[in-house]
Amino acid sequence: MRIQRLPDQLISQIAAGEVVERPASALKELLENSLDAGSTDIQVSLLQGGIKQLRVVDNGVGVAKEDLALALTRHATSKIASLEDLESVASLGFRGEALASIASISRTQLLSRQVESKHAWRIISEGSEIYPTEPGALDAGTIIEVTDLYFNTPARRKFLKTEATEFGHCEKAYECIALSRPDVAFMLQHNGKVLSRFAISNPSKRFSEVLGAEFAAESVEIDESAAGLRLWGMAAKPTFSRHSRDTQYVYVNGRFVRDKLIAHAIRQAYQDVLHHDRHPAFVLFIELDPNLVDVNVHPSKTEVRFRDGQAIHRFIFHSLHKALATPTGVSNAVTAGQAGRNPFDAPQSFTHYPTYQSQINLQASEPNNFYQTLFGSTQNSALSNLQAENGFNTYTHQPSVEAHSVETEYPLGFAVAQLHGIYVLAQNAQGMVVIDMHAAHERIMYERLKNALDTKSVAMQPLLLPISFNADKIEVATVQEALASNDTSLQQLGFDIAVLSPTTLAVRAVPTMLQNADAVTLARDVLRDLREYGATRALTERRNELLGTMACHAAVRANRSLAIPEMNALLRDMEATERSGQCNHGRPTWFQVSMADLDKMFMRGK
Repeated sequence: MRIQRLPDQLISQIAAGEVVERPASALKELLENSLDAGSTDIQVSLLQGGIKQLRVVDNGVGVAKEDLALALTRHATSKIASLEDLESVASLGFRGEALASIASISRTQLLSRQVESKHAWRIISEGSEIYPTEPGALDAGTIIEVTDLYFNTPARRKFLKTEATEFGHCEKAYECIALSRPDVAFMLQHNGKVLSRFAISNPSKRFSEVLGAEFAAESVEIDESAAGLRLWGMAAKPTFSRHSRDTQYVYVNGRFVRDKLIAHAIRQAYQDVLHHDRHPAFVLFIELDPNLVDVNVHPSKTEVRFRDGQAIHRFIFHSLHKALATPTGVSNAVTAGQAGRNPFDAPQSFTHYPTYQSQINLQASEPNNFYQTLFGSTQNSALSNLQAENGFNTYTHQPSVEAHSVETEYPLGFAVAQLHGIYVLAQNAQGMVVIDMHAAHERIMYERLKNALDTKSVAMQPLLLPISFNADKIEVATVQEALASNDTSLQQLGFDIAVLSPTTLAVRAVPTMLQNADAVTLARDVLRDLREYGATRALTERRNELLGTMACHAAVRANRSLAIPEMNALLRDMEATERSGQCNHGRPTWFQVSMADLDKMFMRGK
């Protein structure tokens, strides 16, 4: 077959296949055009999930009579005019393909009026045929109706799903746009019924309206800037994680994108606090010089390419990692159970905070250093810190705590009991807190190990009597190789392990923080990681997994009875530890049960 030129209509329909995958794709393009036109009020009406009709009404600047026909023509746009414009695109649309592609596979009507025009003008197209412009009636702005999508491409129409499915995709596209512009009012109507209205508002309120009050209440605010980059928005705490990625929104200069580099940076920031089969929820906005990002990567305009991807990755990772590292504190305890509160507001004060400690019996028969003995070094012990701060020598006396200091220093409240040797029950301003003591202490030990390793200060505790154990040949070889090559990996981790014979190893020292762990099991696990991944990878790529294993060995075990002082000291350490809301595996370490929840359980007030 000879090479031949394709008809313009077929070219437009091929392009439409790239741009207009389904009604939701067309709706996205129309909404972006409305935003580019400076609209502050956009109304969307759909029939049969958008398959029968898409109608978008806006109050933007409008289209001049002379430009109406061009608006339906391929590669005609008002947004760029040169290569320089293309390399620094600030608008959402710029390719001049979307509206022409939509018109080529539908019956389209475009009605528009500019403010300075005496009246509106209308143009109608049906597939490849564009009719002459005629006068119309409209106060200002633009109305575009797209009817019978794919009417002239029946093969493509057969691939559409049910009305409900297509509407679901359209609603998702509508919400995605609405999230990006809280300064614009939106309305969505389907089959004559109004389903949502978003008034002009601030970002936090819009996030709450679109994604739900629970998302807003369980998220942290982010606003970081560096070297011309800005990252702002909200990221949900790991306890609000989802089974799917349906609550993940990233915008680059206002444009919704799906970018692998950004996604990887976010996953890295969450990896230390999120369970492996869960997905984080977030609404994040990245702002940077348009010259530093290429948006002309794909016709759908959801892919971008950064000039310095590594810098973007580092900035996103560190900004998000910092926000998620906030210790368990006032913000966590206060916001729990307060769905609907503006997450950008300052935490509410404890207006009526009772002196909880006066209601708690703190008598204990255990020695005062029980917590230090159980949990390790006393240097960072919350127990000794509290004793020094509050001027008492034991926990058998009530600390004198004013309401204000309780509010700021003790958001997890005070322990009242231990349940089945697994959970600690505490009372705070909101009601009851339930803590998984092993998971909480595991995170505390993990963070201390990370800090110590980063500062090369993992203290070593020599054992009075070395502990020998039967080892396999590979374990012995791992130690021999480390000794022969002067590898200090074991020393960096706080271990001193010697070879006694071809089948025996001896643990002569362990990390001080882990001195009460099972030395043999701990040594075997560390040697396994060193053997499988090598010393370099074990202390870099696999560092967190290795330290997580060590922390798990050191954490207080289930069925270990704790006295009230030890429970309170654990709570204080949680409040001072980064990411203490989740254990090393991403599972929650504590839950808040509000008084309202308890009242509801017992049907109080009914």
